[in-house]
Amino acid sequence: MTKEKTAVIVLAAGLGTRMKSDLPKVLHPLAGRPMVGHIMETLAALDPERVVFVVGKGMDAVAAAVAPHTTVVQEPPLGTAHAVLAAREALSGFTGDVLVIFGDTPFLSLATLQRMIETRRAAPLPAIVVLGFRPADPGPYGRLIVDAKGALTAIVEARDATPDQLAVDLCNSGVMAFDSGPLFGLLGRIGNDNAKGEYYLTEVIALARADGLSCAMVEGDAAELLGVNSRADLAAAEAILQDRLRARAMAQGATLIDPRTVYFSADTRLGRDVTIGPSVVFGPGVTVGDGATVLAFSHIEGAEIAAGARIGPFARLRPGARIGTDAHIGNFVEVKNASVEAGAKANHLTYIGDARVGAGANVGAGTITCNYDGFFKFHTDIGAGAFIGSNTALVAPVKVGDGAIIGAGSVVARDVAADALAVTRADHKEVKGWAQRFRRRKTAEKAKGKG
Repeated sequence: MTKEKTAVIVLAAGLGTRMKSDLPKVLHPLAGRPMVGHIMETLAALDPERVVFVVGKGMDAVAAAVAPHTTVVQEPPLGTAHAVLAAREALSGFTGDVLVIFGDTPFLSLATLQRMIETRRAAPLPAIVVLGFRPADPGPYGRLIVDAKGALTAIVEARDATPDQLAVDLCNSGVMAFDSGPLFGLLGRIGNDNAKGEYYLTEVIALARADGLSCAMVEGDAAELLGVNSRADLAAAEAILQDRLRARAMAQGATLIDPRTVYFSADTRLGRDVTIGPSVVFGPGVTVGDGATVLAFSHIEGAEIAAGARIGPFARLRPGARIGTDAHIGNFVEVKNASVEAGAKANHLTYIGDARVGAGANVGAGTITCNYDGFFKFHTDIGAGAFIGSNTALVAPVKVGDGAIIGAGSVVARDVAADALAVTRADHKEVKGWAQRFRRRKTAEKAKGKG
């Protein structure tokens, strides 16, 4: 028996006009990931035979974001039915079920898509399955009209509905599953005799029923059908997703001291018994090992934090930061493209960039790795067990050997041998009584009105 196949058409040509942005709508970030990335994650779990993204003219950035999936261009944009027709050639030779979804509904779930496919394949083998939902305000949405047996008989736009039909709160989400056989034939018969001169996908129901084909409806959760059409919608979606990510983190064994103030990216990964303080922000690409602590007001992106490490408060870990087991990164310390190995400490006011801090090393307050000369980046290597005194500048490329000590206030531009002491501060000079004489002179000048 041949396995039944599924294809997906994702309508992603929206310009996001109401967002007032040059960025295509589906590329606006949601929890650190482009909105369309959330759809792609769901589709990866569905594992369809083919995926086709329908984009608008000039949307090369969208095509790049969804690669290696196929993209086709809808030009000019003449409505949803016209957009689906744009995928006809890309689905040439395909036989099976075709899902039509939208790139701006990032919460559409795998379970819902699977229910639609199951309904499409079950008796009486409907040609079309429409996903319905019950929004808090059904006002502007098309209504789904079903008969006594639950079969879908019509989609009626709100502007065309009778008072009785407007009383129906079951609405059209626009998401549909089709039998590939009649799909493009039905779409080719949809007309554009309307105010906008566009071809609307909703008209396919009337055409299918006129051909004697049955249609069905699956009801979904309104929360997963939130469409993002404005900045306000994007903020609402972000709030929903952040609540989900916080709940997931706590369910998997992390402690969030003040959950509402912690912000995750979609790919943040926390180990067990991790503690997260208030007002911590995780950018994309962060993993945190078991038992680690991230204290308040820290910002972390593109970083790996090993088990037992302690970060913050007010720490910043930038991409490429690798913090070892039981290492400490303290307040106002920034780490970028650098490894801080097991047990090492940088507890205050320090910049560590393009560097290695060896196991057990201690980096004093005010230390800077001077990694950039205005043209190129250079590497600093601090050996295991080394001690870097406060207010030290390490001018890369430079290596501090294992166990070496750098005196406070030094500017180190040459390699330091293991277990050596390096001090570069100027000789101490003292002029006896100078300060007293200075104050007397200035007081006298002030009294005469000078200065």
